[in-house]
Amino acid sequence: MLEVDAVIFDFIGTLTVIENYPYEGSIEKLFQSLVENGFDVDSTQFNKEYERAYYRNRKIRYQRLIEIPNRVWVSEALNKLGHATTSDDSGIKLAVNAFFEDYLKALKLQEFAETTLKNCTQKYKVGLVSNFTHATVIYTGLEKLKINAYFNTVLVSEAFGWRKPSPKIFREALRRLAVKAERTLFVGDTPLEDIQGAKEVGMKTVFIPSQFKNLDDMQKAAKQPDYIIKNLNEVLNILNSHPTIPQ
Repeated sequence: MLEVDAVIFDFIGTLTVIENYPYEGSIEKLFQSLVENGFDVDSTQFNKEYERAYYRNRKIRYQRLIEIPNRVWVSEALNKLGHATTSDDSGIKLAVNAFFEDYLKALKLQEFAETTLKNCTQKYKVGLVSNFTHATVIYTGLEKLKINAYFNTVLVSEAFGWRKPSPKIFREALRRLAVKAERTLFVGDTPLEDIQGAKEVGMKTVFIPSQFKNLDDMQKAAKQPDYIIKNLNEVLNILNSHPTIPQ
């Protein structure tokens, strides 16, 4: 049996899938909400500035591993169009919530997700670490899918400030769970953010292919996982029998 005290999961792509998400509809809802809350802007101009702000902040997020919320680049886009806003403006917060309405509807549990979580809670501390630019989506998604009660701690990059693969977010999860890295198993679907990030702080790692990253992506990565699985049910096999799974 694998000797661990905790199991930490990624959320999007690992425990959940996104089905039939209409991104263009979300952008439209974002814009309409802004207009309804008093922002007089042209949709074409706003969409152009929003996209520029997104890519500008995306570069910073990926290079510095700090999380920058959606509402920041919405504010930046509006300011480019002549408005004087901050990311804490209520109208911007309402618009970001409107943007994610369809995303939450598209969020579904992976096969075996609830069974795996339920079984893990019987023997181990269970955590969740997610990169997401609007933490409310993760908290609401956990409630919607009725799995929030399985976690001893939930850590979202937007709320914490640092994003995977920064060691800071992994170490904070370990601190909250009061466990050591070498006695923790991390399960995720991204080679860099999940596997490399968790391994660099000393955790054991499990890679599960997803709609976002596949086995080829993992095999090309700098750091390889301790285990590779096809579905979440195999996490229980690892915990119970410590099988040898090809890296």
